[in-house]
Amino acid sequence: MASAGEIKIRIGSIRQTKKVTDAMYMISSVKMRRAKREVESTRPYFRALKEQIGELFLYIPETDNRYFRLPLPEGQIHRRRGILLVTSDKGLAGAYNQTAIKEAEAYMRRHPETFLFIVGECGRQYFLSKKIPYETGFTYSAAFPTVWEARKICTDLLEYYDGGRLDEIDIIYTDYHNGRPSECKRNCLLPLEQSRFFSPDRHEDPQNREFYPDPNTLLNGIIPSYLTGFIYSCLVDSYCSEQEARMTAMNTAGKNAEDVLKKLQMQYNSLRQAAITREMVEITSGAKALRRKRTAEQREGSTQ
Repeated sequence: MASAGEIKIRIGSIRQTKKVTDAMYMISSVKMRRAKREVESTRPYFRALKEQIGELFLYIPETDNRYFRLPLPEGQIHRRRGILLVTSDKGLAGAYNQTAIKEAEAYMRRHPETFLFIVGECGRQYFLSKKIPYETGFTYSAAFPTVWEARKICTDLLEYYDGGRLDEIDIIYTDYHNGRPSECKRNCLLPLEQSRFFSPDRHEDPQNREFYPDPNTLLNGIIPSYLTGFIYSCLVDSYCSEQEARMTAMNTAGKNAEDVLKKLQMQYNSLRQAAITREMVEITSGAKALRRKRTAEQREGSTQ
């Protein structure tokens, strides 16, 4: 059994660790609130873009734009696939990274020749350790996502798609739900579905509309901005989910530390009580021995 001194040292160590977990909980809370404020400030712009695309389809119900899914010849499927995986740069976030990584691995088992694009150092280190190939030039960080970074990611992905190297690109991210558990999702980035922009509240204007230069060129200009907004939203959702997962992990670690401290404090108090009792017994025994000695000396003196 550990001595009282050893238990006291361990109590001090756990208290210091608990201070760190409490600080990480507060930092993650601040980061999550900041990310939510930033995405709320940009959401109206990208929502308006989506509405404009939906309004455009009221007047051009059919399109052969390359960014939209077109019927493939019978028996033909998309073979050149890409997946954008969003992970974190740091650990200590519970099962946040593993859930997204498992979803990506399951997708790649179904489609072995998939191009893998990874956001976040944890995902890159995992697939590097497993010797699974991924796009090494795609080195974006998951910390503090911005619209500018989302635009760069979108540009890189469009180079693969427009160049014919990929026929389909999906994104795996963690969807954030305020007050509910986050959920790992896989959504298709490209090609898009027209139904994605359908709004039951919109009605076609009976007046004719003229497009300049033409609807296809308009879509080519609008879709990259829409995809940028969608990627940015996914990055922020994942970032908020990461912070929430880290808050949960740190909160659990703090509670576990409190439980361990209570047990150690009880052990320490028991050892201290036993030591005090032992010292009192020794003092009492010594006092009794001294009294017996004095009594014996007094008896010897009286007999003489």
